[in-house]
Formats: sequence, structure tokens, C-alpha cells
Amino acid sequence: MQTRDQLVLALDVDDLVEALRLARALQPWFATAKVGLELFSASGPDAVSAVADLGYDVFLDLKLHDIPTTVRKAARVIGALGATYLTLHARSGPTMLRAGVEGLREGAEAAGLPHPVALAVTILTSDGDAPAHILGHRVASAVEAGCGGMVVAAADVREAKQLAPRLLAVVPGIRMVTADRHDQARPATPAQAVGFGADLLVIGRTITDAADPPAAAAALVASLE
Repeated sequence: MQTRDQLVLALDVDDLVEALRLARALQPWFATAKVGLELFSASGPDAVSAVADLGYDVFLDLKLHDIPTTVRKAARVIGALGATYLTLHARSGPTMLRAGVEGLREGAEAAGLPHPVALAVTILTSDGDAPAHILGHRVASAVEAGCGGMVVAAADVREAKQLAPRLLAVVPGIRMVTADRHDQARPATPAQAVGFGADLLVIGRTITDAADPPAAAAALVASLE
């Protein structure tokens, strides 16, 4: 993978105009853009289509977590929106995850779109107190459910890859060495995450809050080359 293909721009803002401004300015360094709860709550499905129209793959980070029937129906709707990735919370176990995987596929097929990738969120990177055994259980649930990838902290990538070598490893909580950790209990630099085996790096405030976001993005990419 080329560096740009590994980088996901987190558009964690509550205004679609601002999100699109950032997306346009930073597109030379990012192939995928994340629409999370904040932006989706503000603009709904329009956020997905607007970001996709710029040429990005869309990472829809909603961490669905509900009864299987509800998750399946919601994922079916999302599958028709054109997102490339959707997050589901693995704490619910394989039955709910499988419902999300199947709903996502059904929605995409009905709309004539490629199958999106369901990503199982294992442990939030803000959770520094999670018991060690949880990772293995949640990765196993993702495999059993047919997820295409997993969201893991950088420090967990090697263990997760040993358990599920075929799953895409997506790592949030990326920070440059001098950047503020914010609410991340287990951050990592881009080079550390790639060294651990990460496939996709989700990068937000360390770039979007910088005084010069394009310069910060260029520096981050340079640190990986």
C-alpha cells in the first residue's frame, strides 16, 4: 500500500462545510475520510455522500451496538449509502456483529454497490483499564461474524494479527511525538503503528487542530517514508 492509501482523515467536526473544507485541503495526503458520530449527528447521510463525492473512501464510524435485529436494519440502510467501511462494537458478541455484516452486505447489494467492510471495534483507545483477555474474545467474535477488519490500539495490533491475520487492522489514536494526547490512553506515532503491523491509520486532531494542517499532514507522511 502507498502511504496515502493507509491514512484515514478523521473529520471530527459538527459542520459539514468545515468538514468539506478540511477534506479538500488534505486530500493530497489521505485516500479515506472518517465520518464519525459528531458529523453524522449534524448532517446525517448527506455527510457520507458529500465526502464520497470528493473522491474519498468513506469510513463511517458509528460503532453500532444494539440488539441484532436493530443493527441489521441500520446496517442495511448504511450499506446503501456508499460508505466503504462501517464500525460495529465487538463487545456485543458475534451474533450482533454477524447481523451487522449481513445487513451491510444486503444494503449494498440492493443499491448495486460494492460490499462495504465491517470493522469490529475491539477496545476503545481511551480505555486504558480494559482487562487483557478482552482483546482475544472480541477479535474471535469478529472472525466468527465474518467482519473484514478490526479497530485496535497500536499496542494490540501484533496480538490481534496473530489471532486474525486476514483481518484489516485499523488503528486510531495516532499522534506525532510532540502532539497532545487529548483523551487517548494508548496513543502511538504513525511509525510505531505501522511498525506494529497496522493497515490503516486514523488521524484527526494531530492534523486538523494544527496551525497549518497541510504542513502537518506533509510532515506526518514524511515520517513514514
